[in-house]
Amino acid sequence: MLIVMNHKAGERQVEAVVRAVEKMGLRAVPIPGSERTAIGVLGNRGYVDDSTIRDLPGVQEVIHVSKPYKLVSRDFHPRPTVVKVCGIPVGEGKRPVVVAGPCAVESEEQILRTARAVKKSGADMLRGGAFKPRTGPHTFQGLREEGLKLLAMAREETGLPIVTEVMSPDTVGLVAGYADLLQVGARNMQNFELLKELGRIRKPVLLKRGMSATIEEFLAAAEYILAEGNHQVILCERGIRTFETATRNTLDLAVVPLIRELSHLPVMIDPSHATGKRSLVSPMAKASLVAGAHGVLVEVHPEPDKALSDGPQSLTLPGFEALMEELRRLSAFLGHGGAGENAP
Repeated sequence: MLIVMNHKAGERQVEAVVRAVEKMGLRAVPIPGSERTAIGVLGNRGYVDDSTIRDLPGVQEVIHVSKPYKLVSRDFHPRPTVVKVCGIPVGEGKRPVVVAGPCAVESEEQILRTARAVKKSGADMLRGGAFKPRTGPHTFQGLREEGLKLLAMAREETGLPIVTEVMSPDTVGLVAGYADLLQVGARNMQNFELLKELGRIRKPVLLKRGMSATIEEFLAAAEYILAEGNHQVILCERGIRTFETATRNTLDLAVVPLIRELSHLPVMIDPSHATGKRSLVSPMAKASLVAGAHGVLVEVHPEPDKALSDGPQSLTLPGFEALMEELRRLSAFLGHGGAGENAP
């Protein structure tokens, strides 16, 4: 349920509505706006009798929201959210951001070489996996905390904020101590205990769509994070599993404008995982910006043929430099400045 206050409603009237909602055993979340305040009501398991609310002073209307996600919805939060990662804005009205780096941190030489190169080419953030969820147990699983330390070293040298995956609730504190943007991978989209723990910290979260998740399930997963108090969430489409085998996954580009209709949260695209083919990354990254994505995540490796994971979908350093030039020209044509030019 969403309670919309009159534009003349004062602080005392808002507080009175909040108390009335809490008296019903529900949770009230005031959402200040530029013209009026709305109050989201959470915790109901069905229809709520609004008779004690709608006639309170200052209440303009009461809207019943049937979606399983509320805080994520534009019904509750009509204005778009801009998430800042170390001062770099991600969201509507901002230049698209580019996050680049290897699938996995493999060594000091590899991550530093990559970080220097993507920084020079104009990337906004550095990605790299320290904890790696893999399909098979005998493949490279990441350097864990040593990988986090190497990412921090790369950040210190280049100034690039770092993005890395967190896989379990008990490692959230460890990863948050190093990372600037904590990533939830596709396999963990519905790891609800992990999502709750991420909701209790005050660091931005990048939530990837599960490989078989519907849009409703995707947004409901984000709701777990927001419901715990962390509203700094970026959604990420990385392809879904379909009958098609020509690509690693099927990139659902329609999700970008759809999410922008349904939710106020920013949305990014990962064309590397979506396609699994180096030759397809550049065209799909450009298509993502045309569709309205607020940024892209691209895998880059100095020697993809020797990569310990996801080599076939990783761009070479010269390939990434060429992509950045194309993205800058496209962004300027689309009217939102050049990609990779955000400043803190």
